[in-house]
Amino acid sequence: MSTSPSPSSTASASSDTDVLGAPVPVLSFSPVALSVPGRPVDLQMRVSAPSTGTGLPVILLSHGHGPSNNLSSLNGYAPLADFWAAHGFVVIQPTHLTSRTLTHLVADAPGAPDFWRSRAEDMTHVLDRLDAIENAVPHLAGRIDPTKIALAGHSLGGFTAALLLGAGITDPDTGKVVRLVEPRIKAGVLLAAPGRGGEVFNGPVAELWPVIGAVDFSTMTAPALVVAGDKDDPRHFTDMGPDWHADSYTLAPGPKTLLTLFDAEHGLGGISGYDAAETTDENPGRVAALARLTAAYLHTQLHPGAPAWQLAREALTTGRAPVGRVESK
Repeated sequence: MSTSPSPSSTASASSDTDVLGAPVPVLSFSPVALSVPGRPVDLQMRVSAPSTGTGLPVILLSHGHGPSNNLSSLNGYAPLADFWAAHGFVVIQPTHLTSRTLTHLVADAPGAPDFWRSRAEDMTHVLDRLDAIENAVPHLAGRIDPTKIALAGHSLGGFTAALLLGAGITDPDTGKVVRLVEPRIKAGVLLAAPGRGGEVFNGPVAELWPVIGAVDFSTMTAPALVVAGDKDDPRHFTDMGPDWHADSYTLAPGPKTLLTLFDAEHGLGGISGYDAAETTDENPGRVAALARLTAAYLHTQLHPGAPAWQLAREALTTGRAPVGRVESK
């Protein structure tokens, strides 16, 4: 049973050295390829890690389905991946079959075009073969803590994250409820994720993506930080407005935290890539604050008792102009 939301905090930028320690140089290696039986192409990924440290936690990062060719692949989301890796996380970014880089190879493959099941299964394959991935990356062997796994996803990646964190989904083809929960994932971050189905799922492209509206958040029990922009208008899916992107907080049981970013649209300031043309609300300060807040949240979730998230939340009400507000249940 969820508890009452705590009083909201106002989010502002803060020094990452105060909360997470000083950044270190990052090693980035790609592609790391896994052959997966039945998958039409190898599962390729980028692995980014701090140059120093052991017992490193892992963040799996699920890309969205934006209009660019390469940002929705292992080559995207550098503003987040670089920051997280510089502050002690190993970041693994698979290229899902929805990536535009693979369209010509997988257009007729089973599950096309949304590949909703395959996207979630990609993350399970990564965890099943984490040792092989660790050993394939120079200077990484023996440095990962396989018990500290987190997950982040943007847009369609947030949909994928919800399934892995426990949300159920009614398969549009069979009518049966499918559960793809991955218990090895301890916590997640959902960035501009899709919301509920039902009567509000009434936008002009809703019929083309029925699976988006087939998710049941009531079973998404894992701890999660839900990030939503208060100017992220999902009118192509619903007339509900920006609150639709907060449904994975509103409709899921606790423990959950909601970070609402002021004036943010679907790109949340530009998280999908440096100077990305598809970003409608470019704001490097917002991206930097989001990177710090998500890193602090996941650090504390994976290291219970660590003060990073508490310090980050305390810093939200001080300093420069607020970038958003936080509430929890």
